[in-house]
Amino acid sequence: MPKVKVTLESVCKNVQSISLGATRLHDDSERCDGSHNRACSWLQHNGRLPTNVGRTGGMRRRSPDLMPSELAARSGGAKTEAMIELPFRNRAEAGRVLARELRAFADRPDVVVLGLPRGGVVVAFEVAEDLHVPLDVMVVRKLGVPGQEEVALGAVSTGGVRVLDHGLIATLEIPAEIIEALSGKERAEVERREGLYRGDRPPIKVSGKVAILVDDGIATGSTTRAAVTALRQQTPARIIVAAPVAPACVCEELRRQVDQLVCLAQPENFFAVGQWYWDFSQTGDDEVRDLLHRASRAGAGRAA
Repeated sequence: MPKVKVTLESVCKNVQSISLGATRLHDDSERCDGSHNRACSWLQHNGRLPTNVGRTGGMRRRSPDLMPSELAARSGGAKTEAMIELPFRNRAEAGRVLARELRAFADRPDVVVLGLPRGGVVVAFEVAEDLHVPLDVMVVRKLGVPGQEEVALGAVSTGGVRVLDHGLIATLEIPAEIIEALSGKERAEVERREGLYRGDRPPIKVSGKVAILVDDGIATGSTTRAAVTALRQQTPARIIVAAPVAPACVCEELRRQVDQLVCLAQPENFFAVGQWYWDFSQTGDDEVRDLLHRASRAGAGRAA
C-alpha cells in the first residue's frame, strides 16, 4: 500500500470540512460542535493532530483586527467600547457583553427579550437581567422536507404560529396531508417544550413591542430566519436579532430581514459556534426552566 503524506494543514482542512458538513446538516450548534470535537479526538488519538489544536474552545484567538467603529458598523450601529476577545468564557459571559451593546433598550416597558432554547436562553437571561426587561422563550421547530430534513419547508413556533414556503412546497409537489402531519408533530413538540420551560405562565405578548431575539451564536442562520418569520406573525413593532458570534456572510443576509442586527464578532474561518467559547457544554432543560422562572420573579419584583 502506498504511503500517504499527512500534513497538519490537510488534516485541519478535513476537520473543518467535517464541522461544516455537520453544521449544514443539523443547524444545531451543540450537535455539530460535538461532531467537530469527535473528529479531532480521533485524529489526536491516532497521532494525526497535535493535542492543542482543533477542538472547539481549545484555541484562544481574538476577533479580526477591526477598530471599535468598524465593529459597531458590523453590529448594526451599536457602540462598541472595546475589542471583543474570543473565545468567550461561557454563554453567561457572552450575554453580559452582548447586553452592553443593547443598553439603549434598558428599562423600557415596550421591550421584551426572547431566547432561543436551549443555549440561547442562557445568553438571553443575562441580556434581560442587565436591561431590566422581561424574558421569555421562543420555541421554533423547522418543518423539514421529507427525506431531506435539513431543508426547511416552513416552521412552527410559540403561539401556534405556522409559516410555510409555498413556493418550495409547490416546486417539490409535497402533498397537503404530509405538511399537516409534519406540522402536527412539530407543533406538539413546541407545546411540550413550552410547557416544560414555562410551566403555567402564559407567553409574554410581543405585539406592538420591540422584540430582541437572542441566541448563543448563529451558524447557517436557518433557525434564526425561521424564528424571525414566525415572530413577525405576532406583529412586534421591531425585531432585533442579537448574538455573540456569527459568520459575516450570514449577518449580511439577516440584516436585510430584520430591523436591527447586533452581533459582537464576525470572525473569519467560522466552522461552528462552539469554537468561540471556552465552555460550550450542553444546556439542559432544567437550566432553561430555572432561568425563565428566575426572570419571571425578577419581573414581578420590578412591577411591585
